[in-house]
Amino acid sequence: MSKSDRAAAIIAAWERERPDLDPSSIGIVTRIWHLARVFGAERRRLLAELGIEPSLMDLLGTLRRSGPPYTLTTRELAERAAVTPAAISQRLTRAELKGWVAREPAAGRSVLVRLTGSGMAIADATAGAIFEHDNALLAAMPGDRRAALAELLRGLCVELAGDVHLTHVGSESTDGAG
Repeated sequence: MSKSDRAAAIIAAWERERPDLDPSSIGIVTRIWHLARVFGAERRRLLAELGIEPSLMDLLGTLRRSGPPYTLTTRELAERAAVTPAAISQRLTRAELKGWVAREPAAGRSVLVRLTGSGMAIADATAGAIFEHDNALLAAMPGDRRAALAELLRGLCVELAGDVHLTHVGSESTDGAG
């Protein structure tokens, strides 16, 4: 057992101390929790190095992924980013001050949010850096194993999606606002 695999030590200790229990879930849950901490810390470090807050990259990324004309209502942004309307409003204010987004009135009480040219440039550059960094972190795992793991994790996420509030990697908040 290696130092980096605390889960194996925890399982062995529970099996020794409480042989009547089944601690096998630790082999999945604790390892995923550990990896989430590692990937979250790496993402926060990279974004800090690039000078962009995780919540603002989440906002820009949501708009960028929406496709042309890269415009969504504030409600659509909140839903797609899985955060509250108040969190979106705070993010929009910060992004608007940087010139990355523009708000425009729409029908009724709706507000449209448009990704600006500079916002798109930041989103594209940051996404490229993230994907390059993440792929470097995963480089030791062969492509076929990465694909198999991605599929297994997708299935687990789908199974748990109704019961667990999922946020983006790098978020430190527990309410999904990060």
